[in-house]
Amino acid sequence: MGRYYNGDIDGKFWFAVQSSSDADFFGVEGNEPTELEYCFEEDNLPDVKKGVEKCIKALGKSKAKLDKFFEEVDSYTDQQLATTLKITVEETKRHLEWYARLKLGNKILKCLEEQGSCYFTAEC
Repeated sequence: MGRYYNGDIDGKFWFAVQSSSDADFFGVEGNEPTELEYCFEEDNLPDVKKGVEKCIKALGKSKAKLDKFFEEVDSYTDQQLATTLKITVEETKRHLEWYARLKLGNKILKCLEEQGSCYFTAEC
């Protein structure tokens, strides 16, 4: 069973990698009754861009390897990914967290740039 986010952007949080509140990283805190509610506006754009850049910096050279890896596979194990990235399984988990966060941040950024706002809810 997965946790999803829906609204101006849609997607599924990465199982055992990404928390439902991961969008907090980009400068807006979710409101939490049973779902987190996010409403990004144009004035949040600098924070979102800053968050995306932090993700890219944290991933370093691994970003290109992760992009290529996930273009070629539908499923994976941590060991397969660790071997591809030439890092430990523990380091792989940290990289996956940043990579999943980057994917979310890019969706938020694109939505803000195209629509001027980005609203979505995230299952807890």
